[in-house]
Amino acid sequence: MLYDVAVIGCGRVGLPLALGFADAGLRTLGVDNDTQRLDAVRERRMPFEEPGADAILARAEIDWSSQVSDAAGAQHIVITLGTPSFSHIEIDLSAIRGVLDDLLPHLQDGQSLTLRSTIAPRTTEFVSGYLAKHRGFDVGRQIFVAHAPERIAAGRFFEEIGTLPCIIGGVGERSGEVVGELFGAFGAPIVQTTPVQAELAKIWTNILRYATFALPNLLMMDCEQYDANVFDVIELINRDYPRGGMAQPGFTAGTCLRKDFAFSEERSNAPGMLLAVSRVNESVPLFLVEGLKRRLGSLSGKKVAVLGLAFKADTDDERDSLSHKLIRLLERELADVAIHDPLVETPTLDLDEAVAGADAVVMAANHSVFRDQAVLLSIGERTADGALIADPWDCWGSGQVFGFARELAVLSGTA
Repeated sequence: MLYDVAVIGCGRVGLPLALGFADAGLRTLGVDNDTQRLDAVRERRMPFEEPGADAILARAEIDWSSQVSDAAGAQHIVITLGTPSFSHIEIDLSAIRGVLDDLLPHLQDGQSLTLRSTIAPRTTEFVSGYLAKHRGFDVGRQIFVAHAPERIAAGRFFEEIGTLPCIIGGVGERSGEVVGELFGAFGAPIVQTTPVQAELAKIWTNILRYATFALPNLLMMDCEQYDANVFDVIELINRDYPRGGMAQPGFTAGTCLRKDFAFSEERSNAPGMLLAVSRVNESVPLFLVEGLKRRLGSLSGKKVAVLGLAFKADTDDERDSLSHKLIRLLERELADVAIHDPLVETPTLDLDEAVAGADAVVMAANHSVFRDQAVLLSIGERTADGALIADPWDCWGSGQVFGFARELAVLSGTA
């Protein structure tokens, strides 16, 4: 074999993984069909932000290819492709199936194939059956198939890959053992289980977070209805109470949380439950727009500054960010939208230009740089008289989802 491991899909999951394998001393191949991404890594430039990755990319010995079939030259093949669902809550396996079709003619006894991205229950069994059906492999003896779900938070790969327990759900007699040896290169504890239990563990990890964040978002909307302060109520829930633990409100999205509930909803025993959770989180942008309208009247012709395009704090990842939904809703109200985010690749205005003369400012992400009191001071000084701030994150500790910019600046001691 030319390589110890090949990683198919070098996006935000696959590229750090490939770099990690290479840094651990494995002969590594990265495969991706994005020519711009391949050009970047061949020039040893990271195509996105991942702390620690630049240094490893600069020194790593790693090959790159745009051909899936080249991955068959590796002892271990790891698939990290996107795992979408159709709009009508049906899982889309076309990308995985396409990769399998490219690999089938080239696979040999002794190789392993690992699914790393989030997948629907029984997908690992489907892959195993596909190899057996089309090539006659005895999976677990001749060839090895497993699910090793990615559970690392965005921006924390090199911090967590060596510490978080690595779940391995292997098919047949030896798949778990073989794939466990591969991921053992990172030094994290290996936890062996069945494929479907590995799949469910990953799906429900994300569902737990998605549902957990929906509760304070719904509470925020209820507090608006009853003229109560959501941050005060959360503090009352949590203060010195052993069964508290309510999280803070905010935009809850991203490529994992926003779609992964569909993997359970497709065959749910409680159809609609997780759709309701999704509806709560998806309603936050509209809630903020309606809140501005209640306080400012029509938004037509009014300037609204949106601070933050990324889907969560301190990342450059805009995928499935609710900020884009917020912007579209504001544009439908005929507002003049100005956008600022210093972290994303999308060109945006600088802070002072974005907030200058704004009638409202929406904190759409809670980046650390936004929490600086100087940001609030700039908003207070440069926005129009009577400008509102909509801040579901409570970036400056004012304890108000909707507040007047200059009053908040005074309260925080910056003005």
